[in-house]
Amino acid sequence: MHAVIAAAEVAERLHVVNSRIASAGGVGVRVVAVTKTWGLDAVRAAAAAGCEAIGENYAQELVAKLTGESDLPSVHFIGRLQTNKVRLVAPLVSVYETVDRISLATEIARRAPGARVLVQVSADRDPAKGGCALGDVAALVEQCRALGLDTAGLMTVGPTDGGPETARPGFRAVRAAVDVLGLTVCSMGMSDDLEVAVAEGSTQVRIGSALFGLRPPTS
Repeated sequence: MHAVIAAAEVAERLHVVNSRIASAGGVGVRVVAVTKTWGLDAVRAAAAAGCEAIGENYAQELVAKLTGESDLPSVHFIGRLQTNKVRLVAPLVSVYETVDRISLATEIARRAPGARVLVQVSADRDPAKGGCALGDVAALVEQCRALGLDTAGLMTVGPTDGGPETARPGFRAVRAAVDVLGLTVCSMGMSDDLEVAVAEGSTQVRIGSALFGLRPPTS
């Protein structure tokens, strides 16, 4: 069992994260607290610390952890989502950040009409992370809009190797696509590369370890 997450500790760490964002030139950048693999105490601590949104990666974990809970922050699904899992998470998810194909968008529109979505872009072309190619983004955004989805912006995941600077070209390209398409949300940057993401125009960062420490074991 992992140690119980204290709201005061998360609040202190959130202050540090917000200071890092400000130092990188960010104004009004939203922090999504990534609570995947953490217990409900982490969700509650994040909410008490002032986080308006949490991020979950796994459908079954999300359902088991959050079903029946009230007064939750906005729940963002930030992991790869199988089409057949949409029906499970639809009652709980506020924002789907990982729409990378029309079949997924269609199922979201069927299960959660008008849902808020972000189109995930594979800026570094790593198939393990999901995301559509940058050249396909405009078409998928248009398809999502045609389905009646609230298509607010784009999301991308930076490279996991090579250090934060390796993410800069991809982040810059995704931000440019947000502007060209007239979108408002640019979700990019995590604990290790948030400064680069913010400098390149991120409006939303997804922060786990910088708020909660190392993830607990999953088994």
